[in-house]
Amino acid sequence: MIKDILEKVDNLPPLPQTIKEIEIFRNKSNKDADDLLFIIEKDALIVSTLLKVANSAMFNFRSKIETPKRIIGLLGINFTIFIAINETIQNILNTNLEPYEINEEDFRKASNLSSSLVKLWLNEIDSNLKEEIMLPALLQEIGKVILSELLTVKNKAVEFNNLINNNLEILEAEKQLLGTSTSKVTAEIFRHWKLSESLINSIEFVDDIENCKPEFKQKAQILDVIKTACNIKDLLTSNSIEKAINKASMYNLDVNSLKTAIETLKQDISNN
Repeated sequence: MIKDILEKVDNLPPLPQTIKEIEIFRNKSNKDADDLLFIIEKDALIVSTLLKVANSAMFNFRSKIETPKRIIGLLGINFTIFIAINETIQNILNTNLEPYEINEEDFRKASNLSSSLVKLWLNEIDSNLKEEIMLPALLQEIGKVILSELLTVKNKAVEFNNLINNNLEILEAEKQLLGTSTSKVTAEIFRHWKLSESLINSIEFVDDIENCKPEFKQKAQILDVIKTACNIKDLLTSNSIEKAINKASMYNLDVNSLKTAIETLKQDISNN
């Protein structure tokens, strides 16, 4: 099964050159908005995607956004980067998550809320860590697209549905039927695309914390807490929140700030 997964990863189309340039730019210590604008404006599809997202209900700006320069000005350099990379990857992978019994809209919602929760939680604790974690939080569940396809091809989708609908954790169902986890597959996808080692290492051991390299362990722990709270099948419910808080406590992370962030996020959702 692992061989089948790696084969599917190897057969993925390449990332657009623009995204590779954006990823290189993202890892610079000093970022200039004009340099990002120069990269983005070379790719009409990414410009179109950014404008579509910026003018969506997700942001609800009062006036229509018509230029990428305006997008960067309103959303900031980092968030513009996150949207560009996330939307491009989503389009390449053609999200189909029927075995997980969710649709593309549900998946995007969980991903966006994951990123928002990181921002709210870490903003007052460590702004640099926040910027490093927001993108992996947004992207860490991407591996489910490959696993979903494999479950369908191997005629295991119904069996998988039965497992997760009978209170087996998604992670355990993945391991039982596929011998791996979402985080491992996501890491392999990003390794195939030659994205940054920091991004790969932060995600790869989210489901295997004890084997994570020490320098990436805190990031993996935070991502685990975020994924637990924003579980795609149990999104910000009392159950998923309780599990997330318990994990944060076990990892010696800032639980009070997490609770405040979750309440703020839930309030924001109810107001929209």
